[in-house]
Amino acid sequence: MMDSILPDAPGPDVLERIAANASPVREGDVQVIEEQIGRVPRGVVGIGARCACGRPAVTITLPRLPDGSPFPTLFYLTLPYLVREMSRLEASGIMSEWSDTLPDDASLAANHRAAHESYIARRRLLGEVSEIEHVSAGGMPNRVKCLHALAGYAVSAGKGVCEIGDRALEIIGWDPATCHCEED
Repeated sequence: MMDSILPDAPGPDVLERIAANASPVREGDVQVIEEQIGRVPRGVVGIGARCACGRPAVTITLPRLPDGSPFPTLFYLTLPYLVREMSRLEASGIMSEWSDTLPDDASLAANHRAAHESYIARRRLLGEVSEIEHVSAGGMPNRVKCLHALAGYAVSAGKGVCEIGDRALEIIGWDPATCHCEED
């Protein structure tokens, strides 16, 4: 299991610069993540956020996977409750609604662009990958494409960094002080 965790994983100081809620991978985390996502996780170097009970909710993943593939998704949502609720929210059509709002809402658009730039800067702390140099996640900076990515980013980085992710979490009633592991 530990093959998915690289021996040169960043220290707590780098993880803290990547995300306010980040922590190192603990014993048993990889097994929990494998159960959550149904496969062995790849390129995990930290936990972006945890459920209130301590189980992983979001992974921090290398921008280049061990097999050499570029991987733009720095924050990968794993907590089944969050994955399910983001899927439901996506199915509601809200992503199109928010994408349509971006051109008319200067404040939201500015936050979405800033979140995009910040995402790329955070990922660069783990290495630069030319194939994804200007690519972030979730449709940033011009649209809303994946609430899983945006919610994972928001949960990990903290409130205010990714407003669209914050909005999605608010709609589903996410409470970081409540364990959501039994809500599968």
